Amino acid sequence: MSKKTVKDIDLKGKKVIERCDFNVPLLEDGTIRDNTRIVAALPTIKYLLEQNCAVILCSHLGRPKGQVVPEMSLAPVAKELSKLLGQEVKLAKDVVGEDAQKLAKELKLGEVMLLENVRFESGEEKNDPELAKKFADMAEVFVNDAFGTAHRAHASTAGIADYLPAVSGFLIEKELKFLGDAINNPKRPFVAILGGKKVSDKIGVIDSLLEKVDTLMIGGAMAYTFFRSMGYTVGNSICEEDKLDLAQNLLKKAEEKGVKFMLPVDTKVGKEFKEDTESKIVSYKEIPDGWEGFDIGTETIKMYTDELKNAATVLWNGPVGLFEFDQFAVGTNAIANTLAEIDAVTVIGGGDSAAAIKKAGLSDKMTHISTGGGASLEFIEGKKLPGIECLMDK
Repeated sequence: MSKKTVKDIDLKGKKVIERCDFNVPLLEDGTIRDNTRIVAALPTIKYLLEQNCAVILCSHLGRPKGQVVPEMSLAPVAKELSKLLGQEVKLAKDVVGEDAQKLAKELKLGEVMLLENVRFESGEEKNDPELAKKFADMAEVFVNDAFGTAHRAHASTAGIADYLPAVSGFLIEKELKFLGDAINNPKRPFVAILGGKKVSDKIGVIDSLLEKVDTLMIGGAMAYTFFRSMGYTVGNSICEEDKLDLAQNLLKKAEEKGVKFMLPVDTKVGKEFKEDTESKIVSYKEIPDGWEGFDIGTETIKMYTDELKNAATVLWNGPVGLFEFDQFAVGTNAIANTLAEIDAVTVIGGGDSAAAIKKAGLSDKMTHISTGGGASLEFIEGKKLPGIECLMDK
């Protein structure tokens, strides 16, 4: 079911409230460390300005839990937006209080304002209808462009749509297109790479992908739970002892579905969890006691990259090693470099895989990098996302 976007309704001269994802990382002194999310929001904001709208932006930042936490103010975001848009973006002193309402009321066409951090309001995460109504009363149309919080039913992501016509911005439209096509209508062979720490975090995703992919590759710490389930020892590696049956069931399901289920054949282990620890590469069957697995080994890198060279669609979620430490980033970088070179649709499922691609300087070589970690996982799982469901159907 496709959803209406800002291009599907007449917005000329309207007052619009837009939910963005400005949850950017800040440095100690309050400056923005990485403005990627703000830059990603610009096309929709600029389109609204071209339509001569009065634009009220809102977003959360961090987890202030319904309290006013000055360090989590959106002031740095308002400053950065003013610079990027080349016009002043006024910041309200509150979310839906006196100052916000006054600014919203006086906002002229072609002007932009930003509400204070929506999570300063305790009703935001509870999806309080009264708060949603206060948001809605400021404007005539609701635009949701915050895919990163689309899996949350909050007042500013879903509740507000009960009171206003609701459409998506260009970011959400792009997510639905690329993630949706990759999952539901992929060019084949379709390969998924799943990394990360725990099998339990990804059960639904693995389950859902086994219905759709031709090949599933496992990396990251969750591989050790699979090795353990096959009866091998894994030293000090992260392992979910209570999920061994589950791992076995997933392997069986892959076999039944005819999916090629690839696990590492060797692993790079370290003595301890630190940057310059002693390390060596061992077979997955021979992880020594007292050592911990931190990356896929040389044989596995070759096996995985060879398989990827034949893929037509690749979905990657989760690094295959401890990529924050250079000596254990080899596997993750090899996969990133291979994806940059192959002629395939490459979709990166947000979170740490997006960070790893960025660190390798390869972001512009991917077809699509999702802006939502949790949201993209739930989307891949086939769950309904409240921030999308609430938008008008085409």
